[in-house]
Amino acid sequence: MTVLDGKVAIVTGSARGIGRATAELLCEQGAKVLINDLDGDVAEQTSREIDGDTLVFAGDLTKDGVCDRLVQRVVDEWGRVDILVNNAGYTLDAPIHKLSDEWFQRMLDIHAVVPFRMCRAIAPYMREPAKQEREEGREVFRKIVNVSSVSGTMGNAAQANYASGKSAVVGLTKTLAKEWGQFKVNVNAVAFGYIDTRLTASKDDSNVMEIDGEKVQLGIPDQLRGWATMLIPLGRAGTPEEAAGGVFFLCSPWSNYVSGQVLNITGGQFTGMTS
Repeated sequence: MTVLDGKVAIVTGSARGIGRATAELLCEQGAKVLINDLDGDVAEQTSREIDGDTLVFAGDLTKDGVCDRLVQRVVDEWGRVDILVNNAGYTLDAPIHKLSDEWFQRMLDIHAVVPFRMCRAIAPYMREPAKQEREEGREVFRKIVNVSSVSGTMGNAAQANYASGKSAVVGLTKTLAKEWGQFKVNVNAVAFGYIDTRLTASKDDSNVMEIDGEKVQLGIPDQLRGWATMLIPLGRAGTPEEAAGGVFFLCSPWSNYVSGQVLNITGGQFTGMTS
């Protein structure tokens, strides 16, 4: 028997990087996992490559009604939702005096509005079963993990938009932990530091993604990549698998008395649990 046998999980933005590593780990531990990405082909490929019970939902979660449709797809297929990991996101970097309204709003939409909509969409499937369980005198814990960043908890130059979105999701996390604690829903966040993904890879012409037909440049300059590792006590960037380990803890029974917290996963750059 594995830790998450019988559980149903949603991991947004899970065809690549940290999201994929998280989906793989949850599957390894027995959960059924929905794979979500903008790119349906990549999501389907990831689903085929993961050894476990998976379901695919491709779509832009910032569009009206898409979060609700994603959750309905899971409920129609598996009948329940036990775990939600709000991981989907990307960066649009610029100093604040060059930052457009559009770029600022896009970061709020994906990093704060989408997690809010996902939490609202799963509300009936986490709250209603808990009411019956409470009447029966049983405790059954369900989990929400929102992905923040040290950019959101500490700020970061050229990321006023990204940092604002990632800071907002911390407020959402702490509020929902208070609202849904009575339903035995553990709501926590992880704040990642320098994790080796395409968002922190070299900033070059090959490292791009497409959103609404527009190519978005990802990555950071190589000079900054070099500085970053010098600031990390462990001396290197983290791997997606290491990042997923912290998420898994917050999805596991070992976190049943942990709620409303932000777990920094940074290699020691900023350590511990912060309130």
